[in-house]
Amino acid sequence: MLPTTIRLDGASVFFGKLPALDGFTGAFTPGTVTALIGGDGAGKSTLLRLLAGRLAAHSGTTTGLPVDRTSVGYQPADSGVWRNLSVAENIEFVTCAYGIDPQQSRARAEELLALAGLDQVTSRLAGRLSGGMRQKLGVILATLHRPGLVLLDEPTSGVDPISRAELWSLIAGAAADGATVV
Repeated sequence: MLPTTIRLDGASVFFGKLPALDGFTGAFTPGTVTALIGGDGAGKSTLLRLLAGRLAAHSGTTTGLPVDRTSVGYQPADSGVWRNLSVAENIEFVTCAYGIDPQQSRARAEELLALAGLDQVTSRLAGRLSGGMRQKLGVILATLHRPGLVLLDEPTSGVDPISRAELWSLIAGAAADGATVV
Protein backbone atom coordinates (compact mmCIF):
# COMPACT_ATOMS: atom_id res chain seq x y z
CA MET A 1 0.00 0.00 0.00
CA LEU A 2 1.23 3.45 -0.83
CA PRO A 3 1.91 5.72 2.13
CA THR A 4 -0.49 8.58 2.66
CA THR A 5 -0.55 11.73 4.72
CA ILE A 6 -2.33 11.18 8.02
CA ARG A 7 -4.08 14.09 9.70
CA LEU A 8 -5.57 14.24 13.15
CA ASP A 9 -7.55 17.22 14.36
CA GLY A 10 -8.50 17.36 18.02
CA ALA A 11 -8.24 13.57 18.38
CA SER A 12 -8.99 12.27 21.86
CA VAL A 13 -8.94 8.78 23.34
CA PHE A 14 -10.37 7.90 26.73
CA PHE A 15 -9.90 4.88 28.95
CA GLY A 16 -13.12 5.00 30.89
CA LYS A 17 -13.40 8.64 31.91
CA LEU A 18 -9.64 9.24 31.89
CA PRO A 19 -8.19 11.00 28.84
CA ALA A 20 -5.23 9.05 27.43
CA LEU A 21 -4.89 11.43 24.47
CA ASP A 22 -6.55 14.82 24.73
CA GLY A 23 -7.18 16.93 21.63
CA PHE A 24 -4.12 15.95 19.58
CA THR A 25 -3.71 17.79 16.28
CA GLY A 26 -0.95 16.94 13.83
CA ALA A 27 -0.01 15.58 10.42
CA PHE A 28 2.35 12.80 9.39
CA THR A 29 3.67 12.68 5.83
CA PRO A 30 5.33 10.03 3.65
CA GLY A 31 9.10 10.06 3.47
CA THR A 32 9.49 11.73 6.86
CA VAL A 33 10.35 10.72 10.40
CA THR A 34 8.26 12.40 13.09
CA ALA A 35 9.49 12.14 16.67
CA LEU A 36 6.97 12.42 19.47
CA ILE A 37 8.30 14.02 22.63
CA GLY A 38 6.57 14.11 25.98
CA GLY A 39 6.76 12.89 29.53
CA ASP A 40 5.43 9.66 30.95
CA GLY A 41 1.67 9.49 30.48
CA ALA A 42 1.61 12.22 27.82
CA GLY A 43 -0.17 9.94 25.33
CA LYS A 44 2.65 9.00 22.95
CA SER A 45 1.97 5.25 23.03
CA THR A 46 -1.78 5.87 22.85
CA LEU A 47 -1.25 8.01 19.74
CA LEU A 48 0.80 5.22 18.13
CA ARG A 49 -1.93 2.70 18.93
CA LEU A 50 -4.51 5.06 17.39
CA LEU A 51 -2.40 5.41 14.24
CA ALA A 52 -1.98 1.62 14.09
CA GLY A 53 -5.74 1.10 14.21
CA ARG A 54 -5.56 -0.62 17.60
CA LEU A 55 -7.68 2.13 19.18
CA ALA A 56 -10.38 4.43 17.83
CA ALA A 57 -10.61 8.16 18.51
CA HIS A 58 -13.53 9.05 20.76
CA SER A 59 -13.61 12.58 19.39
CA GLY A 60 -11.92 14.70 16.76
CA THR A 61 -11.32 13.86 13.12
CA THR A 62 -8.82 11.54 11.47
CA THR A 63 -7.98 11.25 7.78
CA GLY A 64 -5.61 8.95 5.94
CA LEU A 65 -5.40 6.24 8.54
CA PRO A 66 -4.62 2.86 6.90
CA VAL A 67 -7.50 0.46 6.71
CA ASP A 68 -5.33 -2.50 5.77
CA ARG A 69 -3.26 -3.47 8.82
CA THR A 70 -0.68 -5.17 6.61
CA SER A 71 0.40 -1.68 5.55
CA VAL A 72 1.48 -0.91 9.13
CA GLY A 73 4.78 -1.83 10.77
CA TYR A 74 4.57 -1.54 14.56
CA GLN A 75 7.27 -1.91 17.19
CA PRO A 76 6.01 -1.72 20.79
CA ALA A 77 8.15 -0.27 23.56
CA ASP A 78 9.27 -3.75 24.63
CA SER A 79 10.97 -4.26 21.21
CA GLY A 80 8.30 -6.56 19.76
CA VAL A 81 10.51 -9.60 19.31
CA TRP A 82 9.69 -13.15 20.30
CA ARG A 83 12.39 -13.91 22.86
CA ASN A 84 12.02 -17.69 22.62
CA LEU A 85 12.73 -17.64 18.87
CA SER A 86 16.09 -17.09 17.20
CA VAL A 87 16.75 -13.97 15.13
CA ALA A 88 16.22 -16.03 11.95
CA GLU A 89 13.01 -17.57 13.34
CA ASN A 90 11.67 -14.10 14.21
CA ILE A 91 12.24 -13.06 10.62
CA GLU A 92 10.70 -16.26 9.28
CA PHE A 93 7.64 -15.73 11.50
CA VAL A 94 7.10 -12.18 10.20
CA THR A 95 7.69 -13.38 6.63
CA CYS A 96 4.89 -15.93 7.01
CA ALA A 97 2.59 -13.57 8.93
CA TYR A 98 2.71 -10.96 6.16
CA GLY A 99 2.81 -13.45 3.29
CA ILE A 100 6.11 -12.08 2.00
CA ASP A 101 7.76 -14.05 -0.77
CA PRO A 102 10.56 -16.02 0.97
CA GLN A 103 13.15 -15.04 -1.66
CA GLN A 104 12.33 -11.34 -1.31
CA SER A 105 12.25 -11.63 2.47
CA ARG A 106 15.64 -13.33 2.55
CA ALA A 107 17.27 -10.58 0.48
CA ARG A 108 15.58 -7.80 2.47
CA ALA A 109 16.43 -9.44 5.81
CA GLU A 110 20.08 -9.87 4.83
CA GLU A 111 20.26 -6.17 3.92
CA LEU A 112 18.60 -5.01 7.15
CA LEU A 113 20.55 -7.40 9.37
CA ALA A 114 23.83 -6.19 7.88
CA LEU A 115 22.84 -2.53 8.42
CA ALA A 116 21.96 -3.34 12.03
CA GLY A 117 25.10 -5.37 12.69
CA LEU A 118 23.03 -8.48 13.43
CA ASP A 119 24.05 -10.57 10.44
CA GLN A 120 26.39 -12.71 12.56
CA VAL A 121 23.84 -13.60 15.27
CA THR A 122 20.92 -15.04 13.29
CA SER A 123 20.96 -18.34 15.20
CA ARG A 124 20.96 -16.65 18.63
CA LEU A 125 17.74 -16.61 20.65
CA ALA A 126 16.27 -13.11 20.70
CA GLY A 127 16.01 -13.36 24.49
CA ARG A 128 19.80 -13.64 24.64
CA LEU A 129 20.45 -10.50 22.62
CA SER A 130 21.47 -7.29 24.33
CA GLY A 131 18.77 -4.64 24.71
CA GLY A 132 20.12 -2.64 21.79
CA MET A 133 20.27 -5.71 19.57
CA ARG A 134 16.66 -6.56 20.46
CA GLN A 135 15.58 -3.01 19.62
CA LYS A 136 17.32 -3.23 16.23
CA LEU A 137 15.67 -6.59 15.56
CA GLY A 138 12.32 -5.03 16.49
CA VAL A 139 12.80 -2.27 13.90
CA ILE A 140 13.79 -4.88 11.30
CA LEU A 141 10.64 -6.89 12.04
CA ALA A 142 8.48 -3.75 11.82
CA THR A 143 9.94 -2.76 8.43
CA LEU A 144 10.63 -6.13 6.79
CA HIS A 145 7.40 -6.04 4.76
CA ARG A 146 8.00 -2.45 3.58
CA PRO A 147 4.90 -0.95 5.20
CA GLY A 148 3.62 2.49 4.25
CA LEU A 149 3.31 3.44 7.93
CA VAL A 150 6.02 2.58 10.47
CA LEU A 151 5.23 3.15 14.14
CA LEU A 152 8.08 2.77 16.65
CA ASP A 153 7.48 3.15 20.38
CA GLU A 154 10.69 4.32 22.09
CA PRO A 155 13.01 2.53 19.63
CA THR A 156 16.21 4.11 20.99
CA SER A 157 15.50 4.15 24.74
CA GLY A 158 18.28 2.64 26.79
CA VAL A 159 20.44 1.95 23.75
CA ASP A 160 24.18 2.63 23.51
CA PRO A 161 25.39 5.35 21.07
CA ILE A 162 26.63 2.91 18.40
CA SER A 163 23.40 0.92 18.41
CA ARG A 164 21.44 4.18 18.41
CA ALA A 165 23.24 5.27 15.22
CA GLU A 166 22.49 1.90 13.60
CA LEU A 167 18.84 2.22 14.64
CA TRP A 168 18.57 5.69 13.16
CA SER A 169 20.07 4.36 9.93
CA LEU A 170 17.32 1.72 9.78
CA ILE A 171 14.64 4.28 10.64
CA ALA A 172 15.90 6.80 8.09
CA GLY A 173 16.04 4.02 5.49
CA ALA A 174 12.32 3.31 5.99
CA ALA A 175 11.52 6.99 5.44
CA ALA A 176 13.84 7.12 2.41
CA ASP A 177 11.81 4.22 0.97
CA GLY A 178 8.75 6.51 1.25
CA ALA A 179 7.20 5.29 4.50
CA THR A 180 5.56 7.60 7.00
CA VAL A 181 7.59 6.98 10.16
CA VAL A 182 6.40 8.02 13.62
